[in-house]
Amino acid sequence: MDRSTPRSPSGGSTRAETGSREDRLKAALKANLARRKAQARARAGEDAGREAVNEDDNGQG
Repeated sequence: MDRSTPRSPSGGSTRAETGSREDRLKAALKANLARRKAQARARAGEDAGREAVNEDDNGQG
């Protein structure tokens, strides 16, 4: 982590910095959730495709 971020003279984070950090974390969380949902949808689609193929194989043999 980069610890060279500017601090207020009192040593704590300023409101703007805190808000900015919260905004970045919020955006990262939203992107992560969207990515995980897309992965889950893709996996569900793959599983459904495999089940259909397995049903076809069972009917022929």
